[in-house]
Amino acid sequence: MDSKLGLIEQSFNTRYSQWVREALDELPDNFTITDPSISGHPIVFASRGFLKMTGYSQEKVIGQNGKIFQGPKTNRRTVMEIREAIREERGIQVNLLNYRKDGTPFWMLFHMSPVFGKEDGRVIHFVAVQVPITRKQTRNGGVSLSEEGSGLNEIVFGSCRKEVGSDSLLELGRVLSLDSSSNVLDIEETCEASDFEKRRAAAAFNNILSVLTHHSESSGRLVCGKRCSVPVAGYISSLLNISLGRIKQSFVLIDPHLPGMPIVYASDAFLKLTGYDRHEVLGLNFRVLNGVDTNTSTLHEIKESIETEQARTVRILSYRKDKSSFWNCLHLSPVRNATGKVAYFVGVQIEEDGKNQDRHGLSPEMRQLSAVGAVKVAVRSLSMGVGHAGSSKS
Repeated sequence: MDSKLGLIEQSFNTRYSQWVREALDELPDNFTITDPSISGHPIVFASRGFLKMTGYSQEKVIGQNGKIFQGPKTNRRTVMEIREAIREERGIQVNLLNYRKDGTPFWMLFHMSPVFGKEDGRVIHFVAVQVPITRKQTRNGGVSLSEEGSGLNEIVFGSCRKEVGSDSLLELGRVLSLDSSSNVLDIEETCEASDFEKRRAAAAFNNILSVLTHHSESSGRLVCGKRCSVPVAGYISSLLNISLGRIKQSFVLIDPHLPGMPIVYASDAFLKLTGYDRHEVLGLNFRVLNGVDTNTSTLHEIKESIETEQARTVRILSYRKDKSSFWNCLHLSPVRNATGKVAYFVGVQIEEDGKNQDRHGLSPEMRQLSAVGAVKVAVRSLSMGVGHAGSSKS
């Protein structure tokens, strides 16, 4: 977990100024910021308003996926709509039933939008604003109209908007005044946010984006709310990032179709093993791990494996960022897309440390093959939906 928290720190430190968290904390809105490039697509920032609304502490939220706020009555179709928006790297507004730390459910308007890197068009973060869908209870037990007074046929009831005919308003008010249970949230109802709440969520996102944009200027790595440039070659989509992030082994994804065959994805375990930050290795050739005593004949084997599109395992002396060396059991394998053409090569690294098996009893060879299989499933599954999982030429 410590290494993951380190990646979360880097998620902000490499992109924004050191004052960005303080500036975000001054905003009154309920929101979280997530990083799809980190394993599990974790929350990397949670506002004070969000923590107060949900009852969680910052320590319990940072590093977690947003699904911890879902419960038995959360609509799975809505969750899939959010997942689809992440896959397509676009914004979305949906009404969502979530749960507080104490288990109580509440309806909210979930407004999520991506934040892009200006220089390369990559999705850097997703910002999710949560606006509670409010109810207005009058002193006599009735229910008030929406904040905009948009008409008698729209009434806020049990945190949800209900559609009723104007001739039933009097009877509804009488029933509510007699029935104290009307204060209890009816999670079975279809809830819909008001136009006011939708505008409030959009305005909150704009305020958050303004803060992020301002604090990205000092780092020289500007962000924007819309894709300001065409994604660079070797671009990996957010959904593929998330799928690959579930694989716990040390590995990199290489695009053999691009000049220099750059690394286009590096797992969290790879970063921990080598000491590099993610932004330091993306776009570089795998020889970034080579050093003065790396065997050239082994490098020739790796090159031959790529040229012939054949899997191969080699033992090679590699070097970390701090220049310390380690014996690397490297397994290289082609990864084909849904059309059967090679989209990437995956390189899985295991440091030789005298341990032949992990805590699950798997040998190094089995761990590598398991990681390769998982990568192939992730790439093929995505490429079946979008034609090609990466930006490589077919």
